[in-house]
Amino acid sequence: MPGRRRAAPTTPKRRTAKRRTTARRPPVPDLPTAGPGERVWVLAVPFRAPAPGAVWHAGLQAHVWVGRELPPALAPYDPPPYTFERFLEDELNETPRPLPEARALVPREEQCTGAEVVVAAAAAGHRVFLLGDDPGVGKTGTAVMAAREICELRGGERVLVVADRPAAITVPHWSRSIAGFGDGGLRWCVTTWDRLAKVAKLPFDVVVADEAHMVRHTTTQRWRHWKAVSGGGRTSGVPFVIAATATPAHTPLELPYLAPQFAQRHGEPLRAWGDLPAKLAEHGFHVERGRYGWAWTEDADARRADLARLQAWLTDADPPATLHRPAPWGPVSVTGTPVALTPAERSAYESEWQEFRAEMQLARRARQSARGRAALLRFRQKAGLIRAQATVDWVRAQVDAERQVAVSVEFVETAADPIREALLDSGVAVAAIYGRDRFDVEAERLRFQTGAAPVCVFTVTASISLHAGELLPSGATASATPRVGLFHQPRFSGIQARQVTGRTHRDGQVSPWRVAFAEGTVEEQVARVMVERLAVSGSTAGADTSSLREIADLLDADWLPPAALTDA
Repeated sequence: MPGRRRAAPTTPKRRTAKRRTTARRPPVPDLPTAGPGERVWVLAVPFRAPAPGAVWHAGLQAHVWVGRELPPALAPYDPPPYTFERFLEDELNETPRPLPEARALVPREEQCTGAEVVVAAAAAGHRVFLLGDDPGVGKTGTAVMAAREICELRGGERVLVVADRPAAITVPHWSRSIAGFGDGGLRWCVTTWDRLAKVAKLPFDVVVADEAHMVRHTTTQRWRHWKAVSGGGRTSGVPFVIAATATPAHTPLELPYLAPQFAQRHGEPLRAWGDLPAKLAEHGFHVERGRYGWAWTEDADARRADLARLQAWLTDADPPATLHRPAPWGPVSVTGTPVALTPAERSAYESEWQEFRAEMQLARRARQSARGRAALLRFRQKAGLIRAQATVDWVRAQVDAERQVAVSVEFVETAADPIREALLDSGVAVAAIYGRDRFDVEAERLRFQTGAAPVCVFTVTASISLHAGELLPSGATASATPRVGLFHQPRFSGIQARQVTGRTHRDGQVSPWRVAFAEGTVEEQVARVMVERLAVSGSTAGADTSSLREIADLLDADWLPPAALTDA
């Protein structure tokens, strides 16, 4: 492998002629073929949508149609450039379809220098690079330029980008970025974590894992597909992986996607790192097997020592295998917003709290984890519903003060819907980014960004931009109105909380956030823990573990597995 270091360019590389002269087809049986003057069209047909004339191909996991031109009835399903279906289509035809002219994006200096560091790691033979810049610093542009240069360096041509949900926002965002920064004539495929199974058998030279913490658990089907995509278990022909996330994990135990780099760092075979917790224990980390699996120590000094060693495995490599740069516009300001409950609300809240405590104690004694999880979920939903009107009143006051408000909620029926409906009833326009297929999420996002809707209520935690002054797909810029954010409920997970604040506090825009809680209740204690610890839940794995334990103790949930809190 070449050892020279290539500098990332400061100007985008536009599309060049294809390197291949014949189609390189996926290894599936009975592939459709085109006759003279025809083309195989691979379509993006929504679930259960009518597609007259198109045929579902199980091997491709997509609908196909063969002909000279796409019929009008199928035209709505014509996939945009760089999507999974368009990737397959180019594989099945001798020549790809031409791409529309894209607006060039000029990379920022930190994106250029960041790409240089990533390329240097690939040139040195590293397997995985952790790109951990703060939200808004520019990980997308850094990753696109780095992937392009790595393919040129290593002779590859196929790049996979795995983005977070919602696909209606994240896939177009990545596609625009690839076109804007320059695709370099490469074969790009942008998909989401939910569709990872569709690409698991396809070979790629570089894989960009956006929000890489999505594969921090090894007991899921997503992890199994990720292992196939990222070359897990193979020693040759593996792609270079750019793991991009500002919040890698809650604990070192949740970093299995970095295991290939850890194995390489220690000169050991990857299979020896198949059980990451056991391997960490072997290397002297303060982890032990408990009732609900492996757990990290509660000793603060031991945690700090573990984190220092873990970081050194990445930062002390030559060249480094990670990069983390804080946002130059400063950390986000997060403060608490107490809600004084009315006598009726206080009575309802106390009733719910006592019912929750009783149910949790019964579940604890019987060691019924599912029952405990359900009790915790019900309490959080009902507690949030009691405070919904207070959130509505606070949001209206912010709108009256000429601010745009981003409201982060976790539940639809007991938070998102009642808050949105009450605001609409009061004459405030609301953009809604929640509920599967209920709203056009990109259209709703643009309503907020253009100022047509001064409020956005959303459940997603990452991969959407709601900040002032954003360059929009149309070439216009988002409204300059200052943004403020509100957590309708305290987040248990530092990963989720920090990701949420990065929706508005990014790309040079400063946006304060508030955490609402019922005054004089357990919510106030949870919010205090969240606010105090959020500042240290950055790129360091494990930074918010102690806060999770405190919250679990407050809620009598310390006996539940950690996922009961982190996946809530």
